[in-house]
Amino acid sequence: MPASPPLFAPDGDLNALGLMSGTSLDGVDAALIRTDGISVTAHGPSLTLPYPAHIRQNLRQLLDRAPTLTPDNAALKEAEHALTLVHVQAVQRLRELAPDWTVDVVGFHGQTILHQPGRTWQIGDAACLSAQTDLPVVHDFRSADVAAGGEGAPLVPLYHAALLRNRPYPVAALNIGGVANLTLVTRDGHILACDTGPGNALLDDWAYQHTGIPCDTNGQLARQGTADPALVDRLLAHPFFHKPAPKSLDRMSFHSALAQVGALGAADGAATLTAFTAQSIARTLLPEQPREWFVCGGGRHNPALMAALAQALPGTLYPAEQLGWNGDALEAECFGFLAVRSLAGLPLSLPTTTGVPSPQTGGRLTCMSITPWARRLWPGAHTNSPPPPHSD
Repeated sequence: MPASPPLFAPDGDLNALGLMSGTSLDGVDAALIRTDGISVTAHGPSLTLPYPAHIRQNLRQLLDRAPTLTPDNAALKEAEHALTLVHVQAVQRLRELAPDWTVDVVGFHGQTILHQPGRTWQIGDAACLSAQTDLPVVHDFRSADVAAGGEGAPLVPLYHAALLRNRPYPVAALNIGGVANLTLVTRDGHILACDTGPGNALLDDWAYQHTGIPCDTNGQLARQGTADPALVDRLLAHPFFHKPAPKSLDRMSFHSALAQVGALGAADGAATLTAFTAQSIARTLLPEQPREWFVCGGGRHNPALMAALAQALPGTLYPAEQLGWNGDALEAECFGFLAVRSLAGLPLSLPTTTGVPSPQTGGRLTCMSITPWARRLWPGAHTNSPPPPHSD
């Protein structure tokens, strides 16, 4: 049976508000973009709304327990409701910050609590978010890719590629969140992507264990220590690093590394984990080496990590701001971009980004009220007329 036609094929740009709660568990990023799902014509304001300490702690506990949880678990539902309300606040505050932007759609990633081959699990109540904001919400971006045989991650590559189209190829975008991932645009314009290994997650957890601070601020701890090269090599012997792209992993995939560096002091452990993170990125198996690397995500704020990357990577390393990007808002912008692609029936993933057998769209739409956006789709929406059915 042929695929259903797109719900909405934009005849122009939409204003999309993207939301991202990453594996670093630091809070909700929200950003506005104007896009048709192919190119981006405007970048709007953005903000980050930090999670209160109790929500962050509850999410950390869920990550540890996720493989054994069921969707009706009381602690899970409580955490899901709490994080959804933080997303509601982020939407409300960004709309107040940007009153001239009429939001057409929200792209809501939710919080990943488990990601394994054949299984991905994001929590977040899209119906609550839609009802509280009076906006249509596209969500559940990953499950269609997994159901079709892909790994469900990374999903940011198509957005990276849209932003990189005017750079000389080969070129790479490197996103360092809790997990690090890269997008390579090859000489002939093909897109290849993968998770590379740990990003900030191990460093954040190590810093929290030893200092009570949720990250190694400015790389201060790592810069006071000395990396153990033999231990770095042992960590790099993990089978994941010998797999070609595309490939993906979970925030907890390398959690055992914390125990392996456990005998080191706080500073030497941070230095070793920083070297491990940098080397895992540099040793990613790629068909071509990029001329330029543009780094986004929270990891670019860590001078120790950036120095290690500059030494390890071929080509020239730049922060995302070198291109005028907002490196802290990029993933949130991405899910606004993907929300519009979802509405238009465009692919969110490719065989070379997630391993899915063929280009795959995805996402689900939740709209809890009759909005002006809905009336644009269905002129009879203000009456009792149903929307027109999709034809097969």
